[in-house]
Amino acid sequence: MGNDTATNALAMGAKVKDKITGFTGTVTGRTEYITGCAQYLVQPPIDKEGKFVDARWIDEDRLDALAEQPATIHEVKRAGADVAAPIR
Repeated sequence: MGNDTATNALAMGAKVKDKITGFTGTVTGRTEYITGCAQYLVQPPIDKEGKFVDARWIDEDRLDALAEQPATIHEVKRAGADVAAPIR
């Protein structure tokens, strides 16, 4: 443990699929616990009515990266804990 980084870490913006449920989406966050468990926040696309679907935290070992190009955000003006998340 210590300051080790995950050897199979997924990139932010990676398109992923849960091996168990088939849930798919884009990685928008990552957290690692003191126990060594790493989880990723997976945001699925909007639904057929154009409404947001809730993101889910999923264990790293359950996720497969898909061959699609990762999502990127251009022109990030500010970032940090003191700045509210953008709502568009």
